[in-house]
Amino acid sequence: MLLHQLAAVLILPFNVLLVIPGLLFLQCRNKPSWGLFPASARSVTRALGGLLILAGLPLLLWTIRDFGRIGQGSLAPWDPPKKLVVRGPYRHVRNPMISAVMAILFGQALLLNSLCHLAWAALFSLGNALYIPRSEEPGLEKRFGADYRRYKQNVRRWQPRLEPWYAPFAK
Repeated sequence: MLLHQLAAVLILPFNVLLVIPGLLFLQCRNKPSWGLFPASARSVTRALGGLLILAGLPLLLWTIRDFGRIGQGSLAPWDPPKKLVVRGPYRHVRNPMISAVMAILFGQALLLNSLCHLAWAALFSLGNALYIPRSEEPGLEKRFGADYRRYKQNVRRWQPRLEPWYAPFAK
């Protein structure tokens, strides 16, 4: 199980959060479009970017761990959780893992003051905004049936609930 988790992390978040941004850094760092904000705003944008990364990283690790421990699977589509995960951050929002990745990507764009990284964060976000309702959620409904539909009725996709939702079927 640990090897499945490690492989999934190395293939998916590692590439999305490190490899692609690293390649963008090498490709875009000397381009005129590199700077998003003027030098006078950089301390603020760097601080905000750092905060987004610091918020996103532990959330990402927490959700990956829960997929393994509670869901008995991984974040990878080829090894999905066998049990519906509705604990921890999943009690507040349906997609905390993707929310964490988005926070890190937008944090990188702010930290690096990079239009290229902002474009990558926006493209990743748009791709997930299209993929999740059209593919992932129908698949979850097929796998988990009424439990997932009840969860979906009570927990929003992107906007977190202030009060956690407690699933009547969770153990």
